[in-house]
Amino acid sequence: MTHGKGILIVDWTLRGIAAVILLQTLLFKFTAAKESVYIFSTLGLEPWGRIGSGIVELVAAILLLVPATVVYGAILSLGVIGGAIFSHLTRLGIALPAVDDHGELFALAVAVFVCSAAALFIHRHELPLVGGFFSQPKGV
Repeated sequence: MTHGKGILIVDWTLRGIAAVILLQTLLFKFTAAKESVYIFSTLGLEPWGRIGSGIVELVAAILLLVPATVVYGAILSLGVIGGAIFSHLTRLGIALPAVDDHGELFALAVAVFVCSAAALFIHRHELPLVGGFFSQPKGV
């Protein structure tokens, strides 16, 4: 399906925001910044959870930026960021006082979630569903 210029701009903007945030956090994860170490230590997943989630976020960001793989990147991004949001809401808290974050990491996670969900909605017709729940019946 071809989208108009406005939708195309919105689509690339949403995907770009999500990918930039995902890529930006890799520096913290892969260099063992105190924020990342605190988060994954609190969750009992340091260091492998930190490194593993960083790899998944890298793959999600790349998939979001490649036009042919947007739906896969959005789904992967929603999964990994959904886990981050769940962790904030259940174990970490919105703000991380131990690293003086004032809720910024939570806000970035929500932004990635919203942008990825909107990108997936825009590209919903590309979902490879057998029977095509989102596809138009032929001849309509």
